[in-house]
Amino acid sequence: MEEIHYRHEWKHELNYLDLLTIRQRLRAVMEPDPHAVGGKYLIRSLYFDNPDDKALREKVDGVNMREKFRIRYYNGDPSVIHLEKKGKRNGLGTKYSASLTREEAQAIVDGELDWMMDSGRPLVQELYCKMRYQRLRPKTIVDYTREPFIYRPGNVRVTFDYNIRTGMSCTDFLNPDCITVPAGDSPILLEVKWDEYLPEIIRAAVQTPGRRESAFSKYAQCRIYG
Repeated sequence: MEEIHYRHEWKHELNYLDLLTIRQRLRAVMEPDPHAVGGKYLIRSLYFDNPDDKALREKVDGVNMREKFRIRYYNGDPSVIHLEKKGKRNGLGTKYSASLTREEAQAIVDGELDWMMDSGRPLVQELYCKMRYQRLRPKTIVDYTREPFIYRPGNVRVTFDYNIRTGMSCTDFLNPDCITVPAGDSPILLEVKWDEYLPEIIRAAVQTPGRRESAFSKYAQCRIYG
């Protein structure tokens, strides 16, 4: 059985001045993510939920133990696609990931599922079971821009997420004609994730006086529109 690896996570909602200030501090003490292009990348995710909106309701209600599934690719390049399951327990986060081909991702979107149990990937098999028996289905596309920074001691990752957009009712996320629109007045979101400890130099760099920890959800924000 795969070992459960929990991560700590902070979220803060920022304004543009906060972004400029904290970005400058982070550049002095952290490395840019080597996968970023020009310091950032574009993320497109397709989130799943059941007809009762279980994942959405658990997030909004702050349920202590919850999970959600999504398929994701970066910078408009569907040659590398990941299926991910994110979980929360007692405020700590987990994430499991499995690779998908473009054809496999499209089959899931189209509801062609029979191949999944023979895929040899436990996460793909788990999604199959939950699509069959919990009626999970693609719900909404979420697009946004991310600026990532890394700090190796403590395995720290700090990101700015902004320009959050929703696919409304379109779930065909590999279709370039499936456009997205701004998801209302979404904030700039600062996320800080780490393992056992958060080094003081990073804690100081991300300080945002007057900004309280946020439970903002990009998925929940985009579900307002479909």
